[in-house]
Amino acid sequence: MNKLLFLVLAGAASASFAATPANDTVAYKAATNKAANDYKTAKSACDAQSGNAKDVCQEQAKVARATAEANATMQYKNDKKSIEKARTELADAQYGLAKEKCDTLDGNAKDSCLSTAKSQQVAAINAAKAGKDAADVAQTGIDCSAMTGTDKASCEAKSKTELAKDAVADTVITTKVKTELMAEPALKSLDVKVETTNGGVVLSGFVPSQAEADKAVDVARNVKGVTDVKSSLRIK
Repeated sequence: MNKLLFLVLAGAASASFAATPANDTVAYKAATNKAANDYKTAKSACDAQSGNAKDVCQEQAKVARATAEANATMQYKNDKKSIEKARTELADAQYGLAKEKCDTLDGNAKDSCLSTAKSQQVAAINAAKAGKDAADVAQTGIDCSAMTGTDKASCEAKSKTELAKDAVADTVITTKVKTELMAEPALKSLDVKVETTNGGVVLSGFVPSQAEADKAVDVARNVKGVTDVKSSLRIK
């Protein structure tokens, strides 16, 4: 079931970037319908899990759907109001995922995690409403502010696309790492949490031995798209 979830998320990521004209109503409808169907499949795949892992899985499915819908909006509609709405919905979905991840923490650590998640949501929504480039530049490294005319418009479109790609890519990498960890025979008793930012993976939680901790790092490092692995795993 986890492998099914990965394939669904990967499909949502890859199907969104074909070059097509803006204002294509038929293509937009097809893309959003696919996003909705993929979401249902991904959410059902989460039923194999339980507790916080299941909650996180479901929120990841929501992020994948919101990202696919945002991509469709930018490709096929590309008007300011629609893009603002899609970016706001994506920010809300990412906030929901962040909150679920914070639930694994306690005390001040949890409060700080929730505060950071909320700040990021508010910043993303404000940037969407204002049509600002700052949030995109911070996450993509693309600065369009010094450009003018068609060059600036092209740069801004690329920035938004790269931002959406990064969000999906991190979600797909997280799902793939989890799938590979669960499929690894040498890791029989795992309580490992996986977080991905710009391709960098952080492993946390508990394992029975140092050997399994080392193996978990090796498995994560060999997943396609992973650029770095940091381990906060503890021996229980």
